[in-house]
Amino acid sequence: MLEMQNQVLIPPPQFALILDRLAHQLIEHHDFSETDLVGLQPRGSRLAERLTARLKELLPEANVRCGKLDATFFRDDFRTHAKPLSPNVNDMEFDVEGRHVVLVDDVLFTGRTIRAGLDALLAHGRPNSVALAVLIDRRFSRELPIEPNYIGKHIDSIGAQHVKVEWAEEHGVDQVILLNEKPQ
Repeated sequence: MLEMQNQVLIPPPQFALILDRLAHQLIEHHDFSETDLVGLQPRGSRLAERLTARLKELLPEANVRCGKLDATFFRDDFRTHAKPLSPNVNDMEFDVEGRHVVLVDDVLFTGRTIRAGLDALLAHGRPNSVALAVLIDRRFSRELPIEPNYIGKHIDSIGAQHVKVEWAEEHGVDQVILLNEKPQ
């Protein structure tokens, strides 16, 4: 039987271009006077931080607010895990009442994390609108009717494969890898 190798889907130079393009797409639709970025912990918050840094470079006069939101206890599979889930810390120093929110995550797969994130977001106010920005959209794996507004790249993969985003802060390089079996 032929063993499939892991594959780099997005190498570092392309990764940087995709982040820059996402930041520019956000600027096309938001001036950030009434818009906040909210990254879903743990991996979406890294993308939100990176986008915020780039937006501040591109819009030095804007006050780009960025929060980190944990949706662990809002997940529909919260009680089905063999061992207890350990939540991440919420870092939302602002209220989203009446604002526009761009919810940010690294990989959109089934849509269940985004659904949980929407529920968790309501604890911080009722926003006027919520958009979704993702680095990777695994578009043929959706279980819920959730679609992103801003997409770094579409990845078509089978369910047994796993898309892993590696960040320079943790892995020494920014890249996206397709793993042919789920990591342990």
